[in-house]
Amino acid sequence: MIRNIIISSLAMFVLADSSAQSSRTWNGKKAAVVITYDDAIDEHLNNAIPVLDSLGLKATFYITGFSNSMQKRLNDWKNISVNGHELGNHTLYHPCTGGPGREWVKPDYDLRNYSVKRILDETRATNLLLQSMDGKIRRTLAFTCGDTRIGDTSFSALLKNDFVAMRGVRSLMHPIDKVQLDNVDCYGVNGESGDQLTAWAKQALESNSLLVVLFHGVGGGNSLNVSLDAHRQFLTYLKQHEKEIWIAPMIDVAEYIKKYQGK
Repeated sequence: MIRNIIISSLAMFVLADSSAQSSRTWNGKKAAVVITYDDAIDEHLNNAIPVLDSLGLKATFYITGFSNSMQKRLNDWKNISVNGHELGNHTLYHPCTGGPGREWVKPDYDLRNYSVKRILDETRATNLLLQSMDGKIRRTLAFTCGDTRIGDTSFSALLKNDFVAMRGVRSLMHPIDKVQLDNVDCYGVNGESGDQLTAWAKQALESNSLLVVLFHGVGGGNSLNVSLDAHRQFLTYLKQHEKEIWIAPMIDVAEYIKKYQGK
């Protein structure tokens, strides 16, 4: 009888300890949120950065090295890294695989016309460009259009050692032990309301998961857009729940995950 009570008590202690551990897995918090912006467009500088900075939130900006905004406002992009935002790699020219449904892909930047060497060289050249801007060597990548292959060859596998993490485009969230750093899932924003965006964050809290959010247009600048009000509502919600949610750039979260998974 006493033995059964001891065993039962130990089991309850282990379960309680396990639950406590899962509730503070993310750097002492219940969940993690990474805010990302793709393509390096003016609206990120004009509309996203002022809100982020006013709230004291840090995000990851996946930079297309030869974007129009980069060509005209290089110093502005450099300055956001000084303020604690991450400059991530989003290739030099944003090539994607063309074809039906992707008629907007220009032939010069259609991955079907690329060699594996070309995409590797352009991606690594973008790393050098970004290093010249922020002085950093360790970096994360976001696949353009989620594409990871040229023909039968996975160029993502060949880039794995160049990056701490690489972000894909599948709309999924995972607990810390299930995150795949070579293809981190994310939720792409395309017209969602502020309530819909905050619902994603609430789901991450309930499941002790990582939520990565992908913005393109912010109040314009891209057909994949979020309104200024919805964008602000979402960021304000995150700020209000900082005690429960770890909000950090992808590089910081990826380094933490890598260390955790390596234990």
